[in-house]
Amino acid sequence: MQLLLLFPGQGSQKPGMAKDLAEQFPAARAVFAEADAALGAPLSTLCFEGPAEELTRTHNAQPALLAHGAAVWAVVKDRAASHVVAAAGHSLGEFSAYHAAGALPLADALRLVRRRGELMYETGVQTPGAMAAILGELQRPIDEICAEASAAGVVVPANYNALEQVVISGEVAGVERGMELAKAAGAKRAVRLQVSGAFHSPLMQPAEAGLGEALGRAAWSAPAWPVFSNVTAAPVTDAATGRDLLLRQLTSPVRWVGVIQAMAAAYPGATFVEMGPGNVLTGLLKRLAPNHAARTCGTVAEVESLLGVL
Repeated sequence: MQLLLLFPGQGSQKPGMAKDLAEQFPAARAVFAEADAALGAPLSTLCFEGPAEELTRTHNAQPALLAHGAAVWAVVKDRAASHVVAAAGHSLGEFSAYHAAGALPLADALRLVRRRGELMYETGVQTPGAMAAILGELQRPIDEICAEASAAGVVVPANYNALEQVVISGEVAGVERGMELAKAAGAKRAVRLQVSGAFHSPLMQPAEAGLGEALGRAAWSAPAWPVFSNVTAAPVTDAATGRDLLLRQLTSPVRWVGVIQAMAAAYPGATFVEMGPGNVLTGLLKRLAPNHAARTCGTVAEVESLLGVL
């Protein structure tokens, strides 16, 4: 049985996340103990108890999601590692994927994504922006819509999540104009997202220097299996390339459609496993890789189910 690991990004966090794992499995408890020590803050309490408003803050949500993914992986890796052929993560989740692949030690990965979250939040305060989800089939390319809307303010495609779900990001006026043009082009809905900045757009450029420094401080190794890049949708097998692409990811679109299609083509018959809270990525798979089995692995019951089939 071949496994393709997927790690979710921001939006999948919720109070109570991983609490059952930590209560049931010593390996999961150890991950959260290390997270609290590495960050010098009670991340475990925030994950297990909330409050939701504090957990959702970018600099908290990112290490929380990485810790949950790392905790799940710590529990299953002895049985699962020999089955894994590749991994990927959505935005923040790509850092989790590199940790699972052995390319980033846990403490380094946690400090790195905490810093990433801080930089993204600070940049959003200094350079306010917006993001919006465009849902439904469009009669013209989203790139063309964004180019036209940029007359009002810079706006770009930020997440190619599914064939009929794209997120745009940029200056507020540009995003609002993009939403209008998308509706005129046949979008069923255009919805503003509750985010603290224009992620995966040129507006994040001021955060690049700080993220580059943080990436450089981490102790990198080559991943044990390919990690498919958000930026290129291609497999990465060396640490230097992975580090460079994670920096580029900050201002580049997440090409999730390309990532999943490339993984499905490279590993026919493999099972996708979403590692962490929720099932957002599993839901997207139904259209992107309909011939592949998919399962979630974020709770005790889901962990035991996966271990039962390995």
